Order: sequence, then structure tokens, then C-alpha cells
Amino acid sequence: MENIIQLKEEVECNINTAFDMFTQNRLLESWLTTKAEVEPKVGGKFELFWVPENREHDSTIGCKITGIEKNVHLSFSWKGPQQYESFMNFADPLTHVIAFFTREIKTPNKTTIHLFHTGWGNTPDWQEARDWFEKAWVNAFKVLKEKITSKEIP
Repeated sequence: MENIIQLKEEVECNINTAFDMFTQNRLLESWLTTKAEVEPKVGGKFELFWVPENREHDSTIGCKITGIEKNVHLSFSWKGPQQYESFMNFADPLTHVIAFFTREIKTPNKTTIHLFHTGWGNTPDWQEARDWFEKAWVNAFKVLKEKITSKEIP
């Protein structure tokens, strides 16, 4: 059985804003990465750079959007940081992230985001990377929630 990372976060914004936080470069740069080059279409780039001056490391260079339906779901391939790139970034297939967005019926200014990060191998190195990413996603969602709650969206 695969060791999938599963997260669920409720954010205080409408579904359009929540979805845009994952697909618009300037918004991604406000909570998840230093530099984003995302083309929100199937086959489009999903490239995030944490150290933009060294694009080959600590980035998702070469990653692509594998599925997208506005305000419903987004899926993309994903790479690991330098300490895991020797196995994560050359795996075939790469790990994969899927985010689903649902609007709260009674409170349209609340959106639930379900995130699934799949494709983890079974070796101790893979387990270490998976554990690292689970913490990274939890922390990233905290930043996302803070940005939305404080209305610091650019």
C-alpha cells in the first residue's frame, strides 16, 4: 500500500481565491515559493524555485500540470529538494500532487482544500523524504492560511 500524504485545510476565502493561490505565480510566491513559473493548463509548467539563482536544485523544474479544472482540482508532478533529489527527481514517474477544492455551501467564503501527495517509494530514503514533505506541506498550509486570514494576498 502506498504511503500517501493526505492533508485537509479549511481557508477563509472563496473557492476562486483558494484555487488562484495554487495557479497564479504572484500568489504562489506569497506563500509557497520564492519564484513561480506556472502555466495553468494541462501540460503547462508547474515550476517553483526556492533558490531562483540556482534553478537546477531545490526546485520543481521540469514538472508539469497533469490535470486542471478551475475551482475544482489541480494536479502536477513534483520534485524534491537537494537532499532527496538523487532519487526523487529521477524517479519514473515523479511524485504527484493532487489538490481538490470544495466550497462550503452555507458559508461561501470558506473553502476546503484536500491535498494528496503520492508516488513515494518503499526504501528508508523515500520514507525520510515523505516524512519531510508531510511536515513541509503542513507548514506551507499554515502560511497559506495566515496569508488569507490576514488579507495579505498580493
